[in-house]
Amino acid sequence: MSASITFVAKSSKALKGKIRVPSDKSISHRSVMLGSLANGVTNVRHFLEGEDSLATLEAFRQMGVKIDGPEQGQLVIHGVGLNGLVAPKQPLNLGNSGTSMRLMSGLMAGQQFDSVLIGDESLSTRPMQRVVRPLTQMGASIEVTEGGLPPLEIAGGQKLVGINYESPMASAQVKSCLLLAGIYAEGKTTVVEPGITRDHTERMLESFAYPVQKTGSSVTIAGGGELIATDIVIPADISSAAFFMVAASITPGSDIILEEVGINPTRVGVINILQKMGADITLLNSRNLGGEPVADVRVRHADLVGIEIPKEQVPLAIDEFPVLFIAAAYASGITTLHHAEELRVKESDRIQAMADGLTTLGIYNKPLPDGIIIHGGVVSGGQVDSFTDHRIAMSFAVAALGATGEICIRDCQNVATSFPGFIDICQSVGMDITSV
Repeated sequence: MSASITFVAKSSKALKGKIRVPSDKSISHRSVMLGSLANGVTNVRHFLEGEDSLATLEAFRQMGVKIDGPEQGQLVIHGVGLNGLVAPKQPLNLGNSGTSMRLMSGLMAGQQFDSVLIGDESLSTRPMQRVVRPLTQMGASIEVTEGGLPPLEIAGGQKLVGINYESPMASAQVKSCLLLAGIYAEGKTTVVEPGITRDHTERMLESFAYPVQKTGSSVTIAGGGELIATDIVIPADISSAAFFMVAASITPGSDIILEEVGINPTRVGVINILQKMGADITLLNSRNLGGEPVADVRVRHADLVGIEIPKEQVPLAIDEFPVLFIAAAYASGITTLHHAEELRVKESDRIQAMADGLTTLGIYNKPLPDGIIIHGGVVSGGQVDSFTDHRIAMSFAVAALGATGEICIRDCQNVATSFPGFIDICQSVGMDITSV
């Protein structure tokens, strides 16, 4: 268990500077998974050296994959091919990473050996039936604890068959899990979603020369192919950049540039929502990096206004809502969010965790089963709990920028899972934040 860390954040003057936030966590996970299963050597640049993605890397090392690094974000993965993994000697501990557990459940269902996927206390409370149910339809044999929670005990040697799965939820993790299982299945696997979700898995499969067929909100993959090693360059994570987009937007006189941010169209909800609230955000030097669109993002202070968040933007910003709630707290008027019940089953119940903290800081809000109503106002100081959720912790650090008193945020140790060096980067642009 990591030692408890408390952030102490205070109001700050204008934020200035040019920074590159850590690389994309979603893409870092996938680079290790697909690179390990490819034929040949995959070179990865700008790998995120956070605890979540390092847990994925360690899991594949335990299954016999030789991986050099990470050294300054560089990895060399000596792929073993789709059928080259070996049985791990112990359960695969995926720490705090729901992405690792859900995606790897699909991969492990196709192996010839048994495996057990475990996680930390937080991950052990996250729902896994959403992947177990369709994997079972494909022929997988997976045991979970009561309530469909981890650990996952996955039997090897099962014959998987492709299915046509209409997902009840818009979830890139469910979609990716089934596509990865589909590589090992007989016939075709099709996933149809109720809305568009991030497509990093599809893009990376294509980078590894594995064909994927996309039609609207439907994705199809055929089993029996092979992955060919390639070179991967991972862009900066828009989820990490989001904290600074909001920070600069709410702090008078601010003008910052976030370099090399991934602007995948399935991830730009945070930009779209902030612009609708009146944010001054400009994309510069748009280009393609390793199969993903990127740009430098310039953000200047602007007076934000409350909005009703469009339904179609919700799945495109699902990880960024905690800090968007801070933008709403500083906006004039009322911000309303619906269709985001997924937030209740993240690393914490992010709706309730943010609602409790905002109430402590003097911001009137009303949690809803699928969202929240936030009345913009004056943010005061106080002590808030992050519930060991990295995004809650970083969001309340941003909340302090214009607060009337200091904000102490408890249990921030999990920030290292997705954003190593968070405090250093905050201080580099002028934020007053320390850890104790």
